[in-house]
Amino acid sequence: MQLSPVVVESARAAPPPAGLPGGLIRRRYQLAGGLLFAVVLPFVLRPLLTSTPMLAFNSQATAVGSIIAVIGGYALYKKLDVFPGVNAGRSILPAFSICFGVVMAVFLVLRLRYSSGHFLIAYGISVLWFTAVELLLRRRRSYTLAIVPGGDAHLARHIPGVTWVDIADPSSTSRGWNGVVADLHADLTDEWQRKIADCALKGFPVFHVQQVVEQLTGRVEIRHFSENTLGSLNPDQAYIKIKGVFDWIVAAVTLVYLAPLLLAVAVAIRIDSPGPVLFRQHRTGFRGKHFRVYKFRTMRHSSDPEADGDGRSAAMTLDDDHRITRVGRFLRRSRIDELPQILNILRGEMSWVGPRPEAIALTKWYEAEIPFYHYRHIIRPGITGWAQVNQGHVAEVEDVRDKLHYDFYYIKNFSFWLDMTIAADHQDRVDRPRCSIAGFGG
Repeated sequence: MQLSPVVVESARAAPPPAGLPGGLIRRRYQLAGGLLFAVVLPFVLRPLLTSTPMLAFNSQATAVGSIIAVIGGYALYKKLDVFPGVNAGRSILPAFSICFGVVMAVFLVLRLRYSSGHFLIAYGISVLWFTAVELLLRRRRSYTLAIVPGGDAHLARHIPGVTWVDIADPSSTSRGWNGVVADLHADLTDEWQRKIADCALKGFPVFHVQQVVEQLTGRVEIRHFSENTLGSLNPDQAYIKIKGVFDWIVAAVTLVYLAPLLLAVAVAIRIDSPGPVLFRQHRTGFRGKHFRVYKFRTMRHSSDPEADGDGRSAAMTLDDDHRITRVGRFLRRSRIDELPQILNILRGEMSWVGPRPEAIALTKWYEAEIPFYHYRHIIRPGITGWAQVNQGHVAEVEDVRDKLHYDFYYIKNFSFWLDMTIAADHQDRVDRPRCSIAGFGG
């Protein structure tokens, strides 16, 4: 499991893992290496390989643009790399593609002369360099967190990807730790409180157990509504409006662009099995309102009224469900069956990213079994979401309880950056192993 950057940053003071170049753990050296290999060396070597002088205007413009793109791409990549449970390296390509694309667009709009070949070389080297650094760091680095006994601090011990050390007594020596985890809400003895204060004075970051669990798992468990748990019960209303406009624009462009594909899929469905092309089902959406979701039909058509979401069993679909058609199996695996939900986005009922909407029958079941379930409807549902990239499709109550913790994490951290992270990691969600933590949740 990937560590949260909050813990990673706190570990910088510790010696680098064995075999790892000391500089690579520091961001400024990572960025310096990227600028050296992607900008400086091509800029210096270009006059030796071509007849273009080093001080030619197009060479200087290309170098300046490359520097801006590399720094911007690195900043964006690290900004997307602040959420746990996702593959950090997967955000490198989209981050640098966006920044190099923006700089190139500026060149074209301002009609500045630049070397497209030189610029593309800088782009390719940047992606390769930071991908190599990420792979090297992921293989070599390890972190050790010490646990102060008492309260719920023991819940963190079951999270993988970290070496956990139980502090035997307050007089234990603090060596090789990257941080200390304690239940700061527990009634600790004076000796343990002095130990925590001593660790902080020695430079060891002290984390509350709930903070660590959230950062390392990407889940928020709510026992009761409180400001400390969620920060605010209402997500950023300004971002909700901005996101709605952005969703609509992207959906309109995507619908036009994918029209031939959608038509071909519709024809394939009609040839494969009798019945309508689209599957329509009533689901619970934004602020608890019901709406009709659209998907490509992937199962044999049934005249059973429960097929429209009125029955709990009909609303559930298993991976090996005998009702799935041949074409439907491919559509479900490739997620193409979700594309008609672009219509729901255009109607303002859904977003590209958000908690997945559930059938009304399942919603009523979950609300009766799980406290606070209804709270997930405070933002628009999405085609993909934080729970999908971490957990995948689930239906049973206990699994949905874990899924709800991911939804609450998304609501608590509702932002453009988390949406970008989910979009970048969306492609891997089907094959991702489910994240389950013994002793935590439910």
